[in-house]
Amino acid sequence: MLRQPAFGRRLKKLRLASGLSQSALAGDGMSTGYLSRLESGARQPTERAISHLAERLGVEPADFESPAAGSLAHALTLTASTASGTAVETLREAYAAEAHESPVLRWQALWLLAQSCRPQGDHEGERAHLEELVRLGDEVALPELRVRGLTRLARCLRSLGEIPAALDAAVAAHHIAMESELGVDDSAGVLLALVSVKAEAGQLPDARSHADALTALVQGRTDALWAEAMWTAAAVRMRQGDYAAAQDCLEQALGQFPSSEDLTLWLRLRLAAGRLHLQKIPAEPEAAEQCVTQAESALAFVGTAALRQELTALKADLAFVTGEYDQARTLLGELARDELRMTYRDRIRLDILSHQLRVLKGDDGGIQGLRALAEQAQEDANIDLAAEIWRILAEALTRVQDKSA
Repeated sequence: MLRQPAFGRRLKKLRLASGLSQSALAGDGMSTGYLSRLESGARQPTERAISHLAERLGVEPADFESPAAGSLAHALTLTASTASGTAVETLREAYAAEAHESPVLRWQALWLLAQSCRPQGDHEGERAHLEELVRLGDEVALPELRVRGLTRLARCLRSLGEIPAALDAAVAAHHIAMESELGVDDSAGVLLALVSVKAEAGQLPDARSHADALTALVQGRTDALWAEAMWTAAAVRMRQGDYAAAQDCLEQALGQFPSSEDLTLWLRLRLAAGRLHLQKIPAEPEAAEQCVTQAESALAFVGTAALRQELTALKADLAFVTGEYDQARTLLGELARDELRMTYRDRIRLDILSHQLRVLKGDDGGIQGLRALAEQAQEDANIDLAAEIWRILAEALTRVQDKSA
């Protein structure tokens, strides 16, 4: 038997969430006065009353029980203040049980649940939460919530390699932000997503234009948003072959963003810088090695499987550039034994390196593998990645021809 006053509080919450008045909920089978006493806790509900109210509300009788995990508001408070694994699990249970809670409260819960997936490299889990988040944002109809949901979804879809869908989400967010004249933080967040997605789609002039607008928008700051903006601007310049400008942007972030602000971001900036040094022509392996050393020191404090894998992948690339091919193979073997928690692009980079090592061994399958990767990336509209693979394939073919000559 459900007990008061918990039943009354739950009943009232479900009624209000359904947008019903007491008289509308009571209907012909119950007096409004009796319903009012049930909600106040003054009367104990009978099985017949519970059945009637459940049918009117379109719920199961069990839905009148308070969630085992506690209220959604309580779970939100715990997760926002600790973000521990236990708190996140409590929030997940409360969200599942509180399907009739207000859309705004559920939006907040989904935001935190999606946020908890990111450090673990759980891009599919993050995507599931974000797609529901975007739907709720449309339901609430607050421009800020709609923009934040679409922006985060665009970045998640980019990580999954789904560039056309990511571009649609980023463009939609940008349109809403411009139309609603949102503040600097939301506008900058939209531009971060738009720049990265357009760069992946091979729209580098547009990406550069948005990147310039982004850096101008956050000029004078040294917080996490500014550091991400400089990192993003560096990535676009790098892809355009403007290595000096890319290095300048990234060095500003490396030098001015303190580890005390966000150690994870501080570490990832070092990983990005290391990769930039290896992609330069000519490559700068000594500078990349310094970045690896700095990243390793921070990994002891904020290590996650995703970050460890990202660092191992960078080490493998460094070993390849310095001619330590056996070491590169060993590191790839370590990654092959793990469940990869990497972005689509980083996974493809591992495949690229594997095929390059096959080419060095005289295995023709390496050339075929690179060609297949390039064609697949092109088919998936990952134009920038496809161009990179075609370039690497051309270099591999040249190497094979030189060995044959």
